[in-house]
Formats: sequence, C-alpha cells, structure tokens
Amino acid sequence: MMNRLSANAGRVLAPLLLGALALAGAAEAQVAPGAEQLRAYSGLHQAAARGDALRIKALAAGGANLDARDPMGRTPLHVATFEHQREAITALAGAGADLDLLENDRYDAVTIAAVADDVPTLALLLSLGARPGQTTSRYDGTALIAAAHLGHDEVVRRLIAAGAPLDHVNNLHWTATIEAIVLGDGGPRHQRTLAALVDAGADLSLADRSGLTPLQLARSRNYPEMVEKLAAAGAK
Repeated sequence: MMNRLSANAGRVLAPLLLGALALAGAAEAQVAPGAEQLRAYSGLHQAAARGDALRIKALAAGGANLDARDPMGRTPLHVATFEHQREAITALAGAGADLDLLENDRYDAVTIAAVADDVPTLALLLSLGARPGQTTSRYDGTALIAAAHLGHDEVVRRLIAAGAPLDHVNNLHWTATIEAIVLGDGGPRHQRTLAALVDAGADLSLADRSGLTPLQLARSRNYPEMVEKLAAAGAK
C-alpha cells in the first residue's frame, strides 16, 4: 500500500517539480540588452534600439550587414523587438533582414515578442512573414508554448491564427496545453489560454513524461475551470 501511495505521489509531484525548474530556467533564458550594452551599440544595432528607421535605411543602402550579431548573437531585428521598436522592425524587414534567425539563447523575434506579451510587435512580425512555429529556446519549444506557459492569451490566439503548431512537444515532454496548466496559476488568463488551445483542436490525449494527461494535471492542481473546459471537450 505504501509503495502504491508513493508512486501516486510521485506521479503528481514530478510535473510540479519540473514546472518549478522550468520557471527558474525561463526567467534566465531570454536576455534583453542591458542599459550598458544599449549605450555601446553602434551602426544598425544602435539604430534598431533607438527606432531610427531613416538611419536603418541609410545604413542598409550603404551595404551594412542587416543580420550582424552582437556578443549575445542578437541581430538588429532582435534588438528592435526587445525594445518594441516597430518602425525599426519594418525598416529592417523592408531592407531584407532575416526575420527568423535565432540568437544565442535560441530565441527568434516572434518568441521574444510572445514572451514580452507584445501583441502589436508580434502582429507586425507575423504580417511581415516571420514564421510562427520555429523550434526555439533551450527547451526545444515554440513561441506558442512560451506564451501558453505565461498565460499570454491574446498572443496565443494570434499565434494559433497564424498557424503555429498546436501539439509540438518540447524536451520536457510538454505541449502548449500542458504548459498552460502545469506552469500556469489557474487564473483567468491561463484559463483563456487553455480555452483557445482546446477550441483550436489541440490534442488533449498527449500526456507528460509521467503519463498524465492535461485533464489529470488540471485535477491534480485543483483548477476546476480548466477541468470543466477539458472534460466538456472530451478529454480523458
């Protein structure tokens, strides 16, 4: 009996412990340029950080490398995205910058905007042709998984509408649906995030590494609204 209880407890606690580890990692993984680095930038990186579209166009016309890297592997587009400089993003894209490059922490501009809950910048990037479903981050995730984790419900809806893969499984063996539950707080934004994924047709049978389904995970965390949504959709 004790062995069975221990095994059951382990099945419930394992995803919670993994969640704590992932939260700690996620807080460190995406690194925006700091004030000192912003001051040290020159050329296109400086223009991107300042939102100086005219200078971007002039530098591009003069042959500047649109995809140049800073020491963290950030291109001017990454910097403009971190700094919410949408005119700079438009100018860089118009000049031919690659919208899908990954920086050293393996984030693309779409995932940077998604993590920042920056819907206008995300919408712009997608409208310019940035890919919504690249594999990114140390967790081999996607922008959709990152946004679901954080409860950025409008970002999640935008990414779904753009064709982001609903059922990508990261290297923690979690989907966006699972992350909305195990890394969420069960509150309104995570509820809306889960609803968007369910309504879009996410596969609710995909389980975590311990074999727990989204419905079982929501029950284990005592998230009644999530349980109700999942059960109504036929989740087991």
